Amino acid sequence: MLSDLPIFQVYSAMARHAAESQRVSATNISRAGEPGYKAQKVESFEEYMTRAKDSGSTSVQTLPFRTFEASGPESPNGNSVNIEHEVFSSAQAMGQHNMALTVYTKSLDLMRTALGKGR
Repeated sequence: MLSDLPIFQVYSAMARHAAESQRVSATNISRAGEPGYKAQKVESFEEYMTRAKDSGSTSVQTLPFRTFEASGPESPNGNSVNIEHEVFSSAQAMGQHNMALTVYTKSLDLMRTALGKGR
């Protein structure tokens, strides 16, 4: 099937990465007032793809994303969430998601056209 082509797998993984980044940012924001909470962050998409390549995985769909504690200053109550940073990260993830879906959709349209199926 067309979805088995590497370009579709990569951009599908990019959309999933963006969704995971959004989820982590939302969790961080929701716990911003919790004493002692340490902000989390998702590995970069580039790190994820390198790890997928190095693991010999046949599909980037099966490898989970790694999350880890984000570095940064802590408030007096021990919380390390920076709301401004989380909002910025969330906006970046939205842009990454939109780009991934646009490329995925346009590539699918191109393949359908090449096969004579049109839209």
